[in-house]
Amino acid sequence: MFYASVAMLSLIACCYLLFRRANAIAPDITPPVRLRRWTAAFFAAIALCHLWYLPTFFITSPDNLMQGYLIAGLLDFMTVTPLTIVILLTMLQDRRRPLWPVGVIMTPLIAGLTWCVAIHSHSLLPVLYAYFLLMWFGLIIYMVCGIRQYGRWLRDNYADLEHKEVWQSFVVLGIMLLVYVIYSLDVGELVYEYVMEFILVVVICYLLWRVETLSDLRLPVNDAEEETVATEDVEDNDLPPSIRNNIELLLQQHCIDEQLYLQHDLNLLQLAKAIGTNRSYLSRYFASQGTTYNAYINDLRVNHFVCLYHESVASKRSFTTQQLAMRSGFRSYNTFGAAFKKTMGMNTTEWMRLTK
Repeated sequence: MFYASVAMLSLIACCYLLFRRANAIAPDITPPVRLRRWTAAFFAAIALCHLWYLPTFFITSPDNLMQGYLIAGLLDFMTVTPLTIVILLTMLQDRRRPLWPVGVIMTPLIAGLTWCVAIHSHSLLPVLYAYFLLMWFGLIIYMVCGIRQYGRWLRDNYADLEHKEVWQSFVVLGIMLLVYVIYSLDVGELVYEYVMEFILVVVICYLLWRVETLSDLRLPVNDAEEETVATEDVEDNDLPPSIRNNIELLLQQHCIDEQLYLQHDLNLLQLAKAIGTNRSYLSRYFASQGTTYNAYINDLRVNHFVCLYHESVASKRSFTTQQLAMRSGFRSYNTFGAAFKKTMGMNTTEWMRLTK
């Protein structure tokens, strides 16, 4: 019963992502369409894998049982495993990564298992298992580097990182994968099956939540083209003094004086357009100042919070820290707390105590 319920849950999650256009989990967020479709395909594969493992419950012969597991494992390597890798790659939105290498690295496993099934031999399994571990080890290294690059890209291009970061998701999914591998050693019998199905339920629910709470960071076509052209305009990270001074003046006039930094989800490209320069020059300006776009905007917001605080205290108006943080451009109080501590060197409670 539980086995069939998990398969049905996977199918429902698949249909939800494919056919429901609105976001029921986080209505104010627009998730990446590409990620939704690949995750729907993953959920469909999970539902199907319950079908091709079903015959193994009725096989009593050890040889036939092993053959049944080999066939089911082959189907897993053709669907569930590559789709898992594709989802991880698609979560990183700093660039559109090619997906064909996933098929290349899976080909030896699929070919090897096909050979084992065809000749009814298990002699190649240790080699395939070693290759599988090596593949995942290489994938982990690649994903760690990819997440670091993605994090730098976010800080260089976005002031608000809520619903954009993914490293926490990779940690959670990695822990789930580790637990799954441990129990895949088959400790046997009914307990094993229940644990495996429970892990799948957690993965389905968590992945569904993650997909629906991750913002779509794709640039419009015209903006993407402009960004490419702008990047090609400058070949190094150094800006001529005249350009650097001009950008500094433009930021003062349009970002600081007009308080553009209070706008939610203001990204680097939007700011570059607002002040009349291009993304490449602006990005290099922040690099030359030893900061990032995210740090620059959040420093302005923290300073705005400080001004609001002193004004409220001087006028003896009632206020809360969260209210002032929201008026300072922050969408999340946790983000405000982290930004305030980074800028001021202490948390808000300690700072308010010292400023009295």
